Amino acid sequence: MTRDNDRVTTEYTGGGDPRRSMELLWGLQERGRRGPKPRFSVAEIARAAIEIADTEGLAALSMRRVADRLGITAMSLYTYVPGKAELLDVMLDTVCSELPDGDPGERDHADGDGWRVALERIARDNRALYLRHPWLLHVVTSRPPLGPHLIAKYDRELRAVDGIGLTDVEMDLVLQLVLDYVHGSVRAAVESGPTGRQNEMSDAQWWESYAPLLEKVLDPDRYPLAVRVGAAAGEEYGAAVDPDRSFEFGLQRVLDGIAVLVRSRAPEES
Repeated sequence: MTRDNDRVTTEYTGGGDPRRSMELLWGLQERGRRGPKPRFSVAEIARAAIEIADTEGLAALSMRRVADRLGITAMSLYTYVPGKAELLDVMLDTVCSELPDGDPGERDHADGDGWRVALERIARDNRALYLRHPWLLHVVTSRPPLGPHLIAKYDRELRAVDGIGLTDVEMDLVLQLVLDYVHGSVRAAVESGPTGRQNEMSDAQWWESYAPLLEKVLDPDRYPLAVRVGAAAGEEYGAAVDPDRSFEFGLQRVLDGIAVLVRSRAPEES
């Protein structure tokens, strides 16, 4: 959730000029540049924009805000980056560089479950990235920026499921399933955290305030399962939900489902 007047902003990658975005993502304009060295690099501009989005939310991000942070005019900033759409592409590619290098987890093709260890590490690494940069939840990437860090991320994460009997399309679908699960599950963690709460009341305080009032109006005969299960869960969590526990439980169920697919592709022993 953003913190600029509690507004939630949705942005879309891939909405800028394709040629300019690719030049910025791959540093093509810097390679052929002549004359005095620019005051700022594209990487420095992207980091300034990321800091604004991290601390104030995506709704607060604008070319003028980035220019102010860098101590230059908005018109000067446009000589580096043509617009917010292209800047957003660079921001997303930049944060992807924070993910670990090398194969995810301890991938071992000789180990039948090595893919599971690797996919679990991918899920945890991506969840941590979302928690560091909550604004990522509000960026739609159906047209992803084809930058070096995002492509490296995709290639590295595909290694988790390479050589285990899946087709290329299934490899892509399995990876997307895990990443989609992380995206959905982390939203609860962000919105229940300090930056997402609408007031300073903790989850435990909220539950303690509402539980006695709910008991007065809730009819256990009419809602028997809601009363029984809700009471057990509320007592266990000390809140309405436990995002960390939900993530751990759900991740294992997602991996269990993938295991069924992987086993179905294994050759039968004679």
